[in-house]
Amino acid sequence: MPDKLIVSVSPHIHSHESTPKVMWSVFFALIPAGIVGVFIFGLAALKIIIISVLSCLVTEALIQKLTHRRISIGDGSAVLTGLLLAYNLSSNVPFWIPVIGGIFAIAVCKQAFGGLGANIFNPALAARAFLLASWPKHMTGFSKPFSPDAVTSATPLAMLKEGKVADLVQSGLSYMDLFLGKRSGCLGEVCILVLLIGAVYLLWRGYIWWYTPAGFILTLGGLSWIFGVGGFFKGDFLFSILAGGVILGAFFMATDYVTTPITKKGQLIFGIGCGVITFIIRRFGGYPEGISYSILMMNATVPLIDRYVRPRRYGVKK
Repeated sequence: MPDKLIVSVSPHIHSHESTPKVMWSVFFALIPAGIVGVFIFGLAALKIIIISVLSCLVTEALIQKLTHRRISIGDGSAVLTGLLLAYNLSSNVPFWIPVIGGIFAIAVCKQAFGGLGANIFNPALAARAFLLASWPKHMTGFSKPFSPDAVTSATPLAMLKEGKVADLVQSGLSYMDLFLGKRSGCLGEVCILVLLIGAVYLLWRGYIWWYTPAGFILTLGGLSWIFGVGGFFKGDFLFSILAGGVILGAFFMATDYVTTPITKKGQLIFGIGCGVITFIIRRFGGYPEGISYSILMMNATVPLIDRYVRPRRYGVKK
C-alpha cells in the first residue's frame, strides 16, 4: 500500500508570497518618495537615482557571472538596494559617489557574505557609512529645496546641532514644511507624507510589522523630549522625528528581513536600540544624524537578540 503521509522539511505551510514579490512591492512603495524628491530637488535627484540603481544591478550581475552563479538581478534586491542608497544621498553629490556606493553595497556588503539572505549588514546603509567616512564633504552638503541653482543649505538637524536655533526659527520652518519635504536633506527622506503612505501599504500587506518602527520612533522621540537641548522635558518630540531620516530608516531599512530579528519581541528590542543609539549620536556625537549608524550597530546584535528571545520548543521544560 503506498504511503499516504509524506513528511518533508519545513516550512510545511506555504503562502503565495515570494522574495521577488516582496522586494518589488517595497520598491514600488518607495517610488512616490523618489518622484517627490525629483520635484523638490530637480533632475539632479533623478540622475543620482538612476546611476545608483544601475551601479547595483551591473555589479551584482557581473559578480554572479564571474562566480558562475545564476544571475538573479530580477529578484528586485539589487534594485531596492540601489534605490535606498540613492535616497540616502544628497542630490548634488558627484556622479561617482553613487557608482562607488553601489559597487561597495553589492560587492562588499552583500555578495562577499554569500549573496541575498547571508549579509549581516544592510548593504545600502553600510555603503552610505563608507561614503560618509571617505568623502564627508560631498556627503554632508545638501541642496536647498526648490532651488534651480543647486544652492547648498544646512539641514534642520545640523542647524540645531550647531546651536543655530535662532537661524532655525528665522527660517520659518513649520511642522507642515517638515512633513511635506520643504527642507534640505537626503533626496528620499525629506517628504514624510509619501513615505508614510508607502509604509502603510507595506503594513497592510503584511510585508513589514509595526514593532521595529514603533520602538524606534517612540524611543527616539521620547528621549529627545526628555533630554532636550533646552533642559529636561523641554525637547521637541515631533521635530526629532520629522527633521531627519527617521521615517525612511524606521519603516524601510530597520525592517529588512535579512538583517533584523525574526521574532516580534526581538524586533521591538531592535527598534528601541536603534532609537537609543540615534539619540546618543544626535545629542552627544559630532554628527547631527545617526540613523545609518544606529541601524548598522543593531544589525551586529541581531544574532544575540534572536538567541535571547528564542521561543521555547514545545515539550521542553524550563
